Amino acid sequence: MRTFFGLTNSYIESVYEEMFNLKMHGNWSFMEAYNLPIKIRRWFLNRLVKYFEDKSERERRDSKRTL
Repeated sequence: MRTFFGLTNSYIESVYEEMFNLKMHGNWSFMEAYNLPIKIRRWFLNRLVKYFEDKSERERRDSKRTL
């Protein structure tokens, strides 16, 4: 459903998902994450994704070495 201002429920849900991820994995408060400009918020989210992908790759390589 589209509201008067054009924000759909799926868009609002995606914003809350971003807030959750920054709070859960980045230790941000909800208000800190909410008040970030969108471009900066997305940069931090993309950086978190890269961090966890790199960490997963390192753990995968390390587990192969120990076998």
